Amino acid sequence: MTYVIHTRAELAALTPKPIRAVVMTMGALHDGHRQLMREARARADEVVVTIFVNPLQFGPAEDFDKYPRTLEADLEACRAEGVDVVFAPSRDEVYPGGVPSITMNAGPLGEILEGASRPGHFAGMLTVVQKLLMLTRADLAFFGEKDFQQLALIRRLAADLELGVEIVGVPTVREPDGLALSSRNRYLSPAERQSALALSRALREGATHTEAEAALTAARKILADEPGVRVDYLALTGADLGVPQPGPARLLVAARVGATRLIDNVALTLDEVA
Repeated sequence: MTYVIHTRAELAALTPKPIRAVVMTMGALHDGHRQLMREARARADEVVVTIFVNPLQFGPAEDFDKYPRTLEADLEACRAEGVDVVFAPSRDEVYPGGVPSITMNAGPLGEILEGASRPGHFAGMLTVVQKLLMLTRADLAFFGEKDFQQLALIRRLAADLELGVEIVGVPTVREPDGLALSSRNRYLSPAERQSALALSRALREGATHTEAEAALTAARKILADEPGVRVDYLALTGADLGVPQPGPARLLVAARVGATRLIDNVALTLDEVA
């Protein structure tokens, strides 16, 4: 049975089982979220899913008001995956004093890539993650690799502040044609969705190369050949988002397709950097 609760008092009243896992979401759940739940279910005695559209991580020109809110369908997905508890708080429940006067500083890692394109986004994201980790008293927290910079920052948060929670990354879930699952995919028209496939195609092609510049060149060409894609950034980093070195690395892209901003990334291995 899945318990649905809405207040921090109800959450605090729960008696945690030996290993509690949390999956944090903003709702509009898809198979990527469900995979996080399955991974959590496999490792934990109790799985808590949070559903909260966090206003602190949206910029003034972003889509907070139109972000899809599909609570009833989300609850059905959670029940189907055997989730024990769904915590779906209101804005006032998470931020009882209004916008907090103290928020998390994402540091230098939060100023590149998504941080450069969306100032303040990671401070808002880390603030709500810190709050929800404390409120849920989780032992494990599961996040998707599609938001790779977010995952890296949350791992840094947990390590630097010694939160005592294991952050588990789960590989990106994709449609059969390669498009990374995202709640924002529903904004795409059929023609835009076809254009959006250039992102995953570019990453796959880039990942076939073991020399850094060759990987970037191959990915850039595919993106440039798709007129429906406006690239925000294409970057090659180390596996921890630092300077790339021979060995594990990451190729990341952000682009607008129509009015929709999409991100994706892929792992690759480099033999050469320069």
